[in-house]
Amino acid sequence: METLVACLAGFLVSMAIWLMLSGNLMRFLFGLLLLSNGVNLAILAAGRLTPGAPPLLGASGALPPDTMANALPQALLLTAIVIGFGLFAFALALTIRAYRSFGHLEVDRMRSAEPAEDRR
Repeated sequence: METLVACLAGFLVSMAIWLMLSGNLMRFLFGLLLLSNGVNLAILAAGRLTPGAPPLLGASGALPPDTMANALPQALLLTAIVIGFGLFAFALALTIRAYRSFGHLEVDRMRSAEPAEDRR
């Protein structure tokens, strides 16, 4: 199961890189979203995908066996999901502002801060 999830995470990351290199700001945004989901899946696969019991300590305080899932990657994923959503919302607001300012979303044509080219 972990191999399948790792392959899916690799596919999501490769599609994200393909989208981010396209030159369109909206595709870049969707690539950023896919990249965060792919990295989240990779972290989840690294923390063992086990259908066992939750990792809770008993009354004796003994450590849980290796068949239990690791709680740290799951806690990190919850934080990463919230941060990723906030980043996506902020980047979407910037994209809308860029579209209103420039009238297009092509990254190569957004050059208002660069000096004019010297044509000889």
